[in-house]
Amino acid sequence: MSFQLVIAEKPSVARSIAAVIGATEKQNGYWQGGGYLVSWCIGHLVSFAEAGQYDEKYCKWKYEDLPILPQPWQFIVPDEKKQQFEIVRALLNRPDVDSVTAATDAG
Repeated sequence: MSFQLVIAEKPSVARSIAAVIGATEKQNGYWQGGGYLVSWCIGHLVSFAEAGQYDEKYCKWKYEDLPILPQPWQFIVPDEKKQQFEIVRALLNRPDVDSVTAATDAG
């Protein structure tokens, strides 16, 4: 069986979506059922590192240093969101997930 993964912005929205599409089995960090997995992101799970984290000289921006284009980009997952980040990552990498729907805010 394959699943469609639906990722919502927050738990309350995921719960509502899950109820409508029949994903009624509560798991750790997601709902499952009816061919769907429904999880959430708790707002922004990942952000870009601040410029000063790449090089101390970027802590105070200077016009001559712009644009700052780090290679590679560094991503930060806040400690309080790491558990849900790992759940979503695991769901995205499941071999039985054949599609993903972003049910999040447009902006």
